[in-house]
Amino acid sequence: MNIELLKQSYPKLFKKLNEDITAIRYLIVIDINYNDADSDEFDAIDPEDFNFLIYITELLQKTLNEPLMVEFVKKLEAHKNISEFYLSDIDLYGIQTNLDEEGIAQMILTIIEELL
Repeated sequence: MNIELLKQSYPKLFKKLNEDITAIRYLIVIDINYNDADSDEFDAIDPEDFNFLIYITELLQKTLNEPLMVEFVKKLEAHKNISEFYLSDIDLYGIQTNLDEEGIAQMILTIIEELL
């Protein structure tokens, strides 16, 4: 995703950010959840149930503040494109969705923009 396009699409968010952002990963980390066969650890965010892991960076958390983060989590969990949701922490989630990484980023940023 082009940062200039993001700034145009989500002006409230980018106006609140105190840092110059050059990549979406400074705000949101979206990773495909896969089964790590080499790990003996139990993973509560099972890849069979949740196909993506989402991490909200500290920068974005500070920008939103705690009450908005709580609202964000509620809206994300209830979003029509999320069929399963797992809250590991206020900043880490497992989701089941048919969207790709770009679609997930747009969904998240749209929710945030609407909250601001």
